[in-house]
Amino acid sequence: MIHVTPTSTSPLFVNRYLLPSELRVVCVRLHPAKLLGPVILVLAGLIVAGLLSSVTYGNALGAVWLIWGLLLLWLIWKLLNWLVEYFVVTPKRVLLASGILLRKVEMMPLVKVTDMTLEQSLRGRWLKYGRFIFESAGEEQHLRKVDYIPHPERHYLEVIGLIFTDEDKADSGGFLRRMDSRWSDRPGARM
Repeated sequence: MIHVTPTSTSPLFVNRYLLPSELRVVCVRLHPAKLLGPVILVLAGLIVAGLLSSVTYGNALGAVWLIWGLLLLWLIWKLLNWLVEYFVVTPKRVLLASGILLRKVEMMPLVKVTDMTLEQSLRGRWLKYGRFIFESAGEEQHLRKVDYIPHPERHYLEVIGLIFTDEDKADSGGFLRRMDSRWSDRPGARM
């Protein structure tokens, strides 16, 4: 089951951190809901700046719009960072690559993953994103939580399919095969 989103190739900066023989099972940009808070803050700032414009004059008016302009630049910075933030899973490891000026690549070998949790809030279920929490046997990992994973149920099954060996799959009574068919039987489902 190979699913690479949104295209069959990864961005160049993600490929830099993969071995030539490494196959991308999952390669997704984090969900745009990550930008929801900053967008709401900038819109609220615009409303406040508009209201303050009617009661302030001179330097105070310029300061109000300067502060809102800085808030807008902050939103643009968040957007640019979101554009280069990718969650990648290969048969051997999980990566989270991010950052424009300061590149950060967090990695965890799949063999160290002892437990994986999928969390989805009500807003996450509505907008179709979730959080993965990776546990490792008694070790604190840098890549422990990954928020804003789009279509988390599908990607959860893909990662779990890599963690379990073929013997584990056989012992599960065909659960993963049934789940695979559930995704492929749905109209418009992509595999």
